[in-house]
Amino acid sequence: MACRLKTLPAAVAPVVIGAAMAYGDGVFHLLSAFFCLVCALLIQIGTNLANDYFDFKKGADTVERIGPTRVTQSGLLSPEAVKRGFIFVFGLAVVVSLYLVARGGLPIIIIGILSIASGILYTAGPKPLGYIGLGEFFVFIFFGPVAVAGTYYVQSFSWSSAAFLAGLGVGALSISMLCVNNYRDMHTDALTGKRTLAVRFGKRFAQSEYLASILFASSIPVYLYLLTKEHSKIIVASVIAFIAIPSIQVVLNKTDGPSLNKVLSFTGKLLVIYSLLFSLGWIL
Repeated sequence: MACRLKTLPAAVAPVVIGAAMAYGDGVFHLLSAFFCLVCALLIQIGTNLANDYFDFKKGADTVERIGPTRVTQSGLLSPEAVKRGFIFVFGLAVVVSLYLVARGGLPIIIIGILSIASGILYTAGPKPLGYIGLGEFFVFIFFGPVAVAGTYYVQSFSWSSAAFLAGLGVGALSISMLCVNNYRDMHTDALTGKRTLAVRFGKRFAQSEYLASILFASSIPVYLYLLTKEHSKIIVASVIAFIAIPSIQVVLNKTDGPSLNKVLSFTGKLLVIYSLLFSLGWIL
């Protein structure tokens, strides 16, 4: 429960796409791809644990929350246990990343440090990123272009503009997951001083943000094909715009917690579908 398994597609999807692009380009390296996946999962889990701890300490998680149960706020785990948990998980991520650092050098060190730092500072510090409306920006960058291009780089030892562009799609879909979360919690967040974009700009903005992020993601495969004139089958990934119609309808018409929790889970699945279709399209 503390690890928030439904959020993990955001960590897996960009690594899958980066590895698939490396495979399609003939530079795939299995061990590097595997360690990228493990590191991404550990950083995501560590971030989730840190968020659980710091949101509780700041009073953002209260009994009024309508989202899934948070283990610190509910008393299922003590704050110190959760704190030890995220320190251990981030520490494990550092150990696992040593192999990637040995291959990729300084760029991987920088990506690793910034990824862990943003995971902690998302809810920690005097001005947490998630509390001042910068959550979407950092999620987009680190779960999108940085993750995809970084995964490609550590296998190929070269930076790929195509991998960077492909990362824009998964980054946008990661934003859509965060958007649903913030839309669901906007009223309780406002009461506790958590100034997400949904709180700052309101219901209509949050609904538009969800729709725009999905449409933007679906446009990336088409744009990338038109730009490169290669891997035409990646266009199939754009079908997520149609698959997402039921969840878009819920976001536009409902505000209750159970409905939005289902949309959040479905959007995670949408991210998995997108990454698989794009990856297969690139390889085939």
